[in-house]
Amino acid sequence: MFLSRFVGRTALLAAAKSESSAATTAAAASAAAPTNLNPLEQFFEADRNPEDEKPVYGRSWKASELRVKSWDDLHKLWYVLLKEKNMLMTQRQMLHAQNLRFPNPECIPKVRKSMCRIKQVLTERAIEDPDPRRSAEMKRMINAL
Repeated sequence: MFLSRFVGRTALLAAAKSESSAATTAAAASAAAPTNLNPLEQFFEADRNPEDEKPVYGRSWKASELRVKSWDDLHKLWYVLLKEKNMLMTQRQMLHAQNLRFPNPECIPKVRKSMCRIKQVLTERAIEDPDPRRSAEMKRMINAL
């Protein structure tokens, strides 16, 4: 009985040591690779040197461009825009708390306009749907956005 306990514990210790060494190796490999460890870093723009030229920001999406996109593409674009809006608002709030000027205030209206246009295109699609139940369900989903 004692021998079986001893052998069992020895086997467990050996397995634990091999797992911990594998975990240490994996941790070292992941530390070498540059990754975002903190998920909140997604809400902040990458730091740039002040000497760099001011970045050029794009325009808002046109409704005609959004009408040709699929439901899945609009869904993905909505969440990309939502993430961008959250990043801009977070950055604006942090700079406001430090009494600093927000460097790109023109971006927030562009993102909002694009999001409103996505809702407009989805509402048009819901109205055109011949099935009244599906149309009502789509309208509820759109209004929840």
